Amino acid sequence: MVNEEDHLRMQTMLSGLQLKKAWNLADEMDEEYGGVMPFAYHNEFGFLTSCPTNVGSGLRASVLVHLPGLVLTNEIGKVLEGLGQLGLIARGLYGEGSKIVGNCFQISNQTTLGRIEEDLVDHLEDIIRKVIGYEEEAQQVLMREGGNITEDRVWRAYGTLEHSRSLSFLELMGLLSRVRLGIGLKLLPQVSVYTLNKLMFFTQEAHLEEAAGRGLTSGERDLHRATYVRKHFDGTNILGGGGQTASLDTFG
Repeated sequence: MVNEEDHLRMQTMLSGLQLKKAWNLADEMDEEYGGVMPFAYHNEFGFLTSCPTNVGSGLRASVLVHLPGLVLTNEIGKVLEGLGQLGLIARGLYGEGSKIVGNCFQISNQTTLGRIEEDLVDHLEDIIRKVIGYEEEAQQVLMREGGNITEDRVWRAYGTLEHSRSLSFLELMGLLSRVRLGIGLKLLPQVSVYTLNKLMFFTQEAHLEEAAGRGLTSGERDLHRATYVRKHFDGTNILGGGGQTASLDTFG
């Protein structure tokens, strides 16, 4: 991307917690571009053509994680506070300024000045693995202290997705979150994470309108969204991948 918030932004995105691989791909692109055009660089302040919040290395590493257990056990506030103390920040599904939907949090480094890229990536990955551990513990608490309630929530969400005729994106994300939780707790072993990821991305506004071949009103989008979900929910035996998505933005 050229001439947006940053003069030049190179981005790599991989499913699963593959931060180092994503960083290596971004670094290769950075080296290639740097070989054909000079970047404005200062020995103390780093890359000068990046947004001021990205000055320094210009690297923003992010991981999208699903944390329903921490939300439902009311432990998420402590975790987010701890992230801030460790130089990280949590945002919504679409990054800065976006709301948290479906218990999905985008966690990234908050500062880029004074640390090399490899250290930023390693630090983020170490903290994310700890957060995943906290989430797993929270899910076990849910099953110990309210297993019947949790199972009911999961199956109600499953039934709604399978039979609904109209779904807003916000409602869909909440339902997908509960079903994804059910997969993690092995309450719904026949449903794949791959299927849920596909539903999350292809039921957004632009994808629905592209599939319809025209612009859609809000109500029409809700109808098309529910139809898409019902159609694909029958194929939940598709083998899926992991539950985290890692991405890296580099700024030059």
